[in-house]
Amino acid sequence: MAARERLKSRILKLLREDEEFRYAVAGLIGLDEILKRLDRHESHIIEILKRLDRHEQEIARLREDMNRLREDMIRGFERHDKEIAKLREDMNRLREDMNKGFEAVNRQISALGARWGLMSEEAFREGLKGILEKELGLKVERWTAFDEGGEVFGFPSPVEVDVAVKDGKTLLIEVSSQVRPSDVVTLYRKAKLYERKTGKRPDRLIFVTPFATDNAVKTAMELGVEIYTRV
Repeated sequence: MAARERLKSRILKLLREDEEFRYAVAGLIGLDEILKRLDRHESHIIEILKRLDRHEQEIARLREDMNRLREDMIRGFERHDKEIAKLREDMNRLREDMNKGFEAVNRQISALGARWGLMSEEAFREGLKGILEKELGLKVERWTAFDEGGEVFGFPSPVEVDVAVKDGKTLLIEVSSQVRPSDVVTLYRKAKLYERKTGKRPDRLIFVTPFATDNAVKTAMELGVEIYTRV
């Protein structure tokens, strides 16, 4: 014990008197404490690093999934753009075919109009129906229904209108020697009655005539009715 006390006394004296020794001891004590703390936190640090690694892997997988989703969406949009473009081309071709056909109809309407004075209204109408079938390939059929509510003429009455179907489109066609605004309104009302009775909404409302008044043309534009005439 005496030797130990002497050593202890010696160390204490060195700590008081020897600055270099005092710093050396303090450094050793501090380093040991640091190492102990590192040992205590090492397992936590390792777990944190493992979690970070798992998170990085998950982020990488999510990034891959997002890239695949983006590629699928791009391919889907490209496919839809092509389908829309093809549909637009088909609609344009149909419009061109119909316009060409109606140009031919208009030429023959002019010829019939020149002979109108020698023809009855019914003969004129039947003649134009024949032109429509020949030039446009339209099979025109007469649709008849009873308007019990007076929707067309303002009182209950039978209603007739020519109906044609082309490329899946339903056309209501009126053929007349002349068209006035009231005729346009009547065709518009017939279309409403046709839709209510059949459940099918007509795609186009068409007047074929050699003559239409300016007010009839204006009314037709307002109601979405097409008038084909060259006279």
